[in-house]
Amino acid sequence: MPTVVVMDVSLSMTRPVALEGSEEHQRKHLAAHGLTMLFEHMATNYKLEFTALVVFSSLWELMVPFTRDYNTLQEALSNMDDYDKTCLESALLGVCNIVQQEWGAAIPCQVVLVTDGCLGIGRGSLRHSLATHSQRGDSNRFPLPFPFPSKLYVMCMANLEELQSTDSLDCLERLIDLNNGEGQIFTIDGPLCLKNVQSMFGKLIDLAYTPFHAVLKCGHLASDVQVFPRPEPFIIDEEIDPIPKAINTDLEIVGFVDIADISSPPVLSRHLVLPIALNREGDEVGPGITDDTEDENSANQIAGKIPNFCVLLHGSLKVEGMVAVVQLGPEWYGMLYSQADSKKKSNLMMSLFEPGPEPLPWLGKMAQLGPISDAKENPYGEDDNKSPFPLQPKNKRSYAQNVTVWIKPSGLQTDVQKILRNARKLPEKTQTFYKELNRLRKAALAFGFLELLKGVADMLERECTLLPDTAHPDAAFQLTHAAQQLKVASTGASEYAAYDHNIAPLHTDFSSSSTTDRM
Repeated sequence: MPTVVVMDVSLSMTRPVALEGSEEHQRKHLAAHGLTMLFEHMATNYKLEFTALVVFSSLWELMVPFTRDYNTLQEALSNMDDYDKTCLESALLGVCNIVQQEWGAAIPCQVVLVTDGCLGIGRGSLRHSLATHSQRGDSNRFPLPFPFPSKLYVMCMANLEELQSTDSLDCLERLIDLNNGEGQIFTIDGPLCLKNVQSMFGKLIDLAYTPFHAVLKCGHLASDVQVFPRPEPFIIDEEIDPIPKAINTDLEIVGFVDIADISSPPVLSRHLVLPIALNREGDEVGPGITDDTEDENSANQIAGKIPNFCVLLHGSLKVEGMVAVVQLGPEWYGMLYSQADSKKKSNLMMSLFEPGPEPLPWLGKMAQLGPISDAKENPYGEDDNKSPFPLQPKNKRSYAQNVTVWIKPSGLQTDVQKILRNARKLPEKTQTFYKELNRLRKAALAFGFLELLKGVADMLERECTLLPDTAHPDAAFQLTHAAQQLKVASTGASEYAAYDHNIAPLHTDFSSSSTTDRM
């Protein structure tokens, strides 16, 4: 996921720090040293990560837009100027604008805030922003929580004792709470020195920027892979005591399915699956291992000649037009497939389904799927002209039935007019009249709209008085009968007011004689 590094360049960051056996440094120098360590780690292990650098004091500035060039980011750290007081709210607003313009509001993002814990003074300070937080409207709302999924990591260039001497720690913890608890505060353990700053940034790397390595298996074939970005633990909301569920480091392929059968399923997240080349000694071979460019190229050439199951799987899925179903953990599955970036380039991707035995209803339970050879006859047909999927559900889905919707007044008006049109054509439209009448009656009872039943009953009585002399005698009887039934249902105190009760046509001598004539 993208990362935004927000660097404090206010005057408080220029406070001197005495380091043993060396010249005097400033806090911003310690911060730049820690960020350099972070960028070097990402250049080696997180090369696909997009990172932006923002500096702020009373205003904010985008120093480096989202990039994968970590040399540019490190050069920008040495070109930062010093400015005035700290205004953290403006920086957070800047982060909102930058991320939404580049990625929208759906892509998760990590925000690394580097500051010394000084909250600023007067209007615009963090204390003032938090004090007025509950008094704001939508036009000037506080930027937290971010309008996109995020985690906020606060890197304090101060130790815990220094922050606890003021209310700085409480205010920074309030920021994490406002971001829905997503994030963490890191402080320097012990005195301010380069070693302790490295230790603090090392904790951030272990928490958020450790690459996820796994073993992809299919029968006797296996391959070491890196999954990027790192899959986040998933919390099942239905459980009484929710526990984060993480995927296994052993990814077992359990079968293959046609792309047309799996269609476009709902997924939790999508990840790149990258093969990890190993040399004969078992060490990883990749960029960042060797300092010399020629040695690096030669190592990559050697790795490219070694057979790799991940490459074989990618090519096979692409040619055959299939996906591989992979087991991520107990009753948790995903799929591996080839996705093309362009006409000449494609990548092996992995999408994670929601945990459960039946993540895709049209495939049924994953544990009950099996090879074609186990079936009595080929479920795809001899000429591969049919498919056993989708499975038909046992129960009829609610969304597959015709339901009455009265979101707009025009919908209700149309249903009432349909009943009145059929009422004027009685007895020829008797069946249609009662069908529409019962549909409106059930919807009114379901919504608790009893006044509608009484209103329609009054309309039917009025239609009865307006019948012409040439009208069939049965029309008046049917209208009077329907009006009485609706009035009984509108009281809600009779067996005729039950939801499952249907109003049946009134049997009269006229209706029976007309039926005999038709026969």
